[in-house]
Amino acid sequence: MAPERDLFANFERMRREMDELFGDVFGTGMLAPHRRGGFSPAVDVFYEGDPPRAVVHAELAGIDPDEIGLEIEGRELVIAGHRRPADAEGRVYQQLEIDFGPFRRVIPLGADVVADEARATYRDGILRVELPLVRAEPRTRRVPIDVPDEAER
Repeated sequence: MAPERDLFANFERMRREMDELFGDVFGTGMLAPHRRGGFSPAVDVFYEGDPPRAVVHAELAGIDPDEIGLEIEGRELVIAGHRRPADAEGRVYQQLEIDFGPFRRVIPLGADVVADEARATYRDGILRVELPLVRAEPRTRRVPIDVPDEAER
């Protein structure tokens, strides 16, 4: 291997180790353009269907479904998990952009959902979570008017 490649490989390894050691201390400036050791997956949230439901799509390509956890906390969906790094043995990277590590994403929902009826599927790297909305009770209610007897006035 050429000395320049060894130097680059060692530099990239050192950068990853520094990122793991210091986490996101340096922010996303010049020293740490991409945060390693964790990431935040992209999501789409929309409402559809009859009965109505909230639908969340999360981009989780390359993640084992067994590494993904879902929780519903009130009006929030929490998606957490871990993307394992690719085996870098014997590789010299020119570019390294696929984030890996732990992630936790809290998605606020615009309505109350029936948590016990939520369903999730994972296909082609997209996690789809369907959350049925709580049916609103009719807002109109008849209120009876009591008319007291003459003796009660």
